[in-house]
Amino acid sequence: MPIIMGTAGHIDHGKTTLIKALSGIDCDRLKDEKKRGITIELGFAYLDLPDSTKLGIVDVPGHEKFVKNMVAGAAGIDFVLLTVAADEGIMPQTREHMEICSLLGIRDGLVALTKVDTVDDDLLELAQEDVQDFLSGTFLDQAPIFPVSSHTGQGLEPLLQALQDKASQVSSKDSSDIFRLPIDRVFTMRGHGTVITGTVIAGQASLGDTVRVFPGTHTSKVRGLQVHSDSVPTAYAGQRTAMNLSGLEVEDLSRGDTVARPGNLFPSQLWDLELTCLPTAPKPLKHRKEIHFHHGTREILGKIYLLEGDVLEPGQTGLAQVRFAQPMVGVYGDRFVIRSFSPLRTIGGGRVINPLGRRSRRSAVKLDLLRQLTQDDPATIILAQLQLAGPAGLTLAQLQIMVNISSKQLNKIFQDLGGKQKLAIFDREEQRTVSMGIIADLQDKLTRFLRTYHKDNPLQLGVSRGAILTSWGKDLPPKLVHFLLERCLKNGVIVSEKEVLRLPEHSISLGTDQTELKSRLLKTYTEAGIQPPNLNTVLEDLK
Repeated sequence: MPIIMGTAGHIDHGKTTLIKALSGIDCDRLKDEKKRGITIELGFAYLDLPDSTKLGIVDVPGHEKFVKNMVAGAAGIDFVLLTVAADEGIMPQTREHMEICSLLGIRDGLVALTKVDTVDDDLLELAQEDVQDFLSGTFLDQAPIFPVSSHTGQGLEPLLQALQDKASQVSSKDSSDIFRLPIDRVFTMRGHGTVITGTVIAGQASLGDTVRVFPGTHTSKVRGLQVHSDSVPTAYAGQRTAMNLSGLEVEDLSRGDTVARPGNLFPSQLWDLELTCLPTAPKPLKHRKEIHFHHGTREILGKIYLLEGDVLEPGQTGLAQVRFAQPMVGVYGDRFVIRSFSPLRTIGGGRVINPLGRRSRRSAVKLDLLRQLTQDDPATIILAQLQLAGPAGLTLAQLQIMVNISSKQLNKIFQDLGGKQKLAIFDREEQRTVSMGIIADLQDKLTRFLRTYHKDNPLQLGVSRGAILTSWGKDLPPKLVHFLLERCLKNGVIVSEKEVLRLPEHSISLGTDQTELKSRLLKTYTEAGIQPPNLNTVLEDLK
């Protein structure tokens, strides 16, 4: 199974040097990185572990100015190697990188106490205690600490063995079969053309597949695939992958774009979130706050709208919506990080609970549905998403990104819910589905509409289908109106008579005065024979 390890830690704490000592690969490839002696961009390497497992490595920059690059690199990693220099101990980016890893849902890792050749035994002991105190209560609370020196080789063998043990414990990848590869690099290779790199975070892609670059509209075919510098026919979830795309220029792509199959993702400028304000945030997160939003390999400006109040205190978690300046693509359960607009620092993060959000007022009903999205039961999530979608419903493709399970599992749950009359497909061509709660609500509104119509038009038998479509149902999908009418006819809620629809209890009946008037009209016209009287004369006689 493909495994990716990411580094984390303060600048100049030896992340890149340690990776080179372990793998023989120098992740600093840029001239500026060589000249300044710091990592600026993401670096990539791979390591052959003692049991021949290939471990992919993402080396991230430690400087505070390049935290956005660090977040992009952390997307898709399985566990983290936190580096702390023995001669400096815990530093600002040590803390921020740990917070980012926690917000991104990383729950496992190891700790390398680097540069141990530069300190004596007493200082080394103090450094280890400092690291243990810092990690207390974090996801690395019980993580082993390995004193190492990249220059002398001290401690590298035990660290290698620990990496192998950790790799063997990594759980299986995302169960979704929606292929996604967030782009972290775009470049041109002579003789090949445009190449992108990234970590496949779900699904798989093969040579010859047609793909689309989201959130844009460019499509392409996969001309070539490489994993750890080896050409492969298929790239799987968890693999660091280079993909050669035909027919596209470097200018057509950028870091933050996502490669997926056409029709599998849906760009949106509104997402519903489960948001946590970091306990270390300097102040509460306020309603309508502008932020830098980090998702996958993309950084974008957004505005946070809190849904359960006007303030989210440090350490609190609540429901929120983010609105972007440009469309984004995501999937239920995706992790994200937010940083304050100015000064730049990490203030929170969480997970996406609805990647196809809608503008609406705060309401108890909506909040209850959004809370259902935070549960772990896919059936509950499906029904809540359908209820939030309203009469427009959702297609199966949309539902898949809004639940993030395999298509096989989705179909099974879908059939079960259909059998229990919890949902219904009203558009077979698009496989568009609606909640039966929405159908029940529409049925109630339709019967109230007909009841009012009958009251206002007692001498009319009912309303034609066409009139219902153009009046009561003008804001609804036409296929949904037809589905509703057929269902109501089948269940006897309404009846059809001469192509006119009415409530079963309605009939044309005349009052006493109307009955007498009817008799007098019939008598007048019957006695007139083949020479009907003048209408004005009749009206005058009948008053």
